[in-house]
Order: sequence, then C-alpha cells, then structure tokens
Amino acid sequence: MPKVALLNQAGETLGEIALLDTVFGITPNEQALYDVVKAQRAAMRQGTHKTKTRSEVRGGGRKPWRQKGTGRARQGSIRSPQWVGGGVVFGPTPRDYTIKVNRKVRRLALKSVLSSKVVDNNLFVLDALSLETAKTKDMIQVLNNLSLSGKVLIVLDQNNETITLAARNIPGVTVKTVEQASVYEMLHATTLLTTQDAVKKYEEALG
Repeated sequence: MPKVALLNQAGETLGEIALLDTVFGITPNEQALYDVVKAQRAAMRQGTHKTKTRSEVRGGGRKPWRQKGTGRARQGSIRSPQWVGGGVVFGPTPRDYTIKVNRKVRRLALKSVLSSKVVDNNLFVLDALSLETAKTKDMIQVLNNLSLSGKVLIVLDQNNETITLAARNIPGVTVKTVEQASVYEMLHATTLLTTQDAVKKYEEALG
C-alpha cells in the first residue's frame, strides 16, 4: 500500500496517508494512457474546417476561350482547381473527431496516471486547502510553502471559487475538481496537488 506525506498548506508534515493499492499503486498501462489522451485531444478539435469544391465556388460558368486555335491549353472554367480562386480538390470538410474509448480503459488510464504521480513523487496531498480571500499572492504563498513551481494541477473535491480566482493568474497553475480533471491535464502537469477529501473521492470512484 503506497504512502505519501500528509501536509498542511503551510508546508508542514502532519503525518502519512495510506493510499489504496488498486487506485494509486498499479503498474501504469501506457496503451490505456495513449488511447485516452488521444481521444481527449481529439475531442478538443472543433472540426469546423471547410473549403469549397469547384461546384461551390462562385463564377466560372463561361468557357474562358474557345477550344481550338488560340495556342493555349484547353480550359472549360476559370474556377477549375488549377486556377487561382478555383475550387479545392479533396479539401477539409466539417467532421466530428470524437473517438470512443471504453469505460474500463478510461478508468485504467486514470488509475495509471495517479499511480505514476505517486511513483515519481509528484503527488502532494494536503489535509485541506482554503483561502480567506481570492488574492493571487495568497495562492503563491501556499505554493512557495510547498516548494512547488512549474506546471501544477490542483485537484479539489468540490468547486471552490475563491481558490480558482486566486490561482487563475499564476502561469502554469490550473484548478480542477475530481470530476473535471482529465488524464491529459494530469500528464501535462509536472505536479499534482490534491486534498485528502479528493483522494477519498478517487478511491471511492475507482477502488
């Protein structure tokens, strides 16, 4: 059963917290991580790209010059693909990039990324995280107390507007709830900062 230090937001060690083996102690499955990250990145694409084919481009109804006798190549329309302003051949059209991933694979990927953070000592667990006011300097002080820098993903058990507002102007710091935090965001972040209650939520949902 993996264990990590339980800290307070002043950076002091309060003890240790034992993590559930089946959630935070598995061998990371790279294929599951790849499949889920690929699907999540694909879901970010709007798919609204569009070019016009020669049938959709305005104009070009009249033959530009006669078929024979001019010495030039035969042309039927000034909107053919080889003309500037002509239609595009095999251009992109609107489409849905959604990739279906099975629920078991999604759960395995989430457990894999949580376990990898524990192995790499990049999981920090707080007894609680709270701020009196939504001031950026207060959130920076908490991160400095924990000696955290770079890309930090803060995962809370429930939405906290004060913490979200305090952290939104800090480069590289993102605040999410357990339900919102994606596998891609966890892998993208160097450090995962979470609370004891959020850990319990993960164990209840995935254990």
